[in-house]
Amino acid sequence: MNIQYYGDYCFKITTKPNGRATEDVVIVTDVPDKGLGLRAPQGEAGILLLSHQSPDAVGLEVIKGSPVKIFSPGEYSARGISILGFPSVSKESMSPKAAKNTIFLFETEEMRLCFLGGLAGEPAADVIERLTGVDVLFIPVGGGDTLPIDVIDELVRKIEPKTVIPMHYKIAGMTTALPDEKSFCKVMGNCPRETIAKWNVKKKDLEGKNMEIVLLAKN
Repeated sequence: MNIQYYGDYCFKITTKPNGRATEDVVIVTDVPDKGLGLRAPQGEAGILLLSHQSPDAVGLEVIKGSPVKIFSPGEYSARGISILGFPSVSKESMSPKAAKNTIFLFETEEMRLCFLGGLAGEPAADVIERLTGVDVLFIPVGGGDTLPIDVIDELVRKIEPKTVIPMHYKIAGMTTALPDEKSFCKVMGNCPRETIAKWNVKKKDLEGKNMEIVLLAKN
């Protein structure tokens, strides 16, 4: 599996859910809004996970290949990948008329990945129980319209993922006023010194890991 970061909530995950000799499936999460100073992944995608974006949002048309759009809680199967969506809140959903945030839990290549999206409130206890021990946890760390740092720290320790990938923080070229990842790193205490352009990971690579942080550079 290959994971690349495009800033804010956007990742491109390239995986072979049906085995080594099969075709790749590309998963893209929450395409950056226009005006953020970020670019979306190029090429085709098979699945588009939208945690707090409308499936009709402006900008999604840049994702080619007629991807399956998943944007609400439920149980799904797409391109050979099982996906669960759990209801949660975003800052915008504090208004009854606004869309809520969906947490996605999906499995591929014998690994369980959890994408928390634009999470602004701690998930329900039964949801946290379902997420406990995931292999990869994507979590927003910029505060502001998402969880504050102290709550993020507590949540990570409750879920106890093998690895953690921070998202939604200030990176070069981004126009949104967000803090960088340093506060999160200080609280967690185990961030690597260097970022990597892409992360190639297999199930066996995660053996013995506990809440290890992976910092991805913007593509």
